[in-house]
Amino acid sequence: MPRHTMPLETVAVTVPEAALETFEAALISACETVGFFRDDETGDWRLEGVKRIGVKDAELAASIALAAAVTGISAEVAHVPTPADGWLAHSYASFPEQLIGRRFAVRGTHLAGPPKPARISLVLDAGVAFGSGEHGSTRGCLLALEAVARRRPRRILDLGTGSGILAMAAAALLHRPVLATDIEPWSIRVARENAAQNGLSHLVRPLLANGWHDPSVRGPYDLIFANILARPLCAMAKDLASNLAFGGTAILAGLLANQVRWVLAAHRRQGLRLERLIPQGTWTTIVLRKSGVR
Repeated sequence: MPRHTMPLETVAVTVPEAALETFEAALISACETVGFFRDDETGDWRLEGVKRIGVKDAELAASIALAAAVTGISAEVAHVPTPADGWLAHSYASFPEQLIGRRFAVRGTHLAGPPKPARISLVLDAGVAFGSGEHGSTRGCLLALEAVARRRPRRILDLGTGSGILAMAAAALLHRPVLATDIEPWSIRVARENAAQNGLSHLVRPLLANGWHDPSVRGPYDLIFANILARPLCAMAKDLASNLAFGGTAILAGLLANQVRWVLAAHRRQGLRLERLIPQGTWTTIVLRKSGVR
């Protein structure tokens, strides 16, 4: 996969926890990778996104302004030049092999040595590895997938696929085709490249689509991943429930612990029942089931 050749910058903002989700979405609109760091003394969160200097500046400014208007928080945004080589070296150092559950190993392309035996190895480029397994929401989804695998779901959707890691994991574990959708063209390109790199192009089908609005995304599905954000999850609860097959499972993630209650309530109103909560640090994954027979 090609490395960055353009100058990079780190965009940083510090906000209270209540504004984390909104400002995260703002940075994601323009940055190629976004990380979060909590200050244990203040409880505030520092968000850092890496982007190419001069690329998507207008989109970033507009998204930050919108986040400030929505939350009522006017946060100072710092822009710091970031040498590409230094950023990649930092990415490699912070992306060791991740052993998740009993079945999965997530590895960077920079790692030498053979893969772990008796595990499904998913290989990603650490230079662009958002959703790479070290994030609690991704880990929670992979743990949930292990438990759901015994039901042998046939029709599978990864909504908001990002790097494609969940689609690849499901395809490799279940040997089933997976539709992997995202609203961001860059994510679709990366997911397609990752699927090819892992020998899963025949099972993972990345598709550029705006959530449930694209007719080609309509179900029913036996398994739906939605590792996105709390607000859009709530807004899409009705669509998700109507596109989930009877007896099917939905795995929802991208949620801080204090967001679980209202996301869960939105889906319970659509007739889905809670099967399991999987906490991973400050993040929680929700596993839901639609009652009935397939």
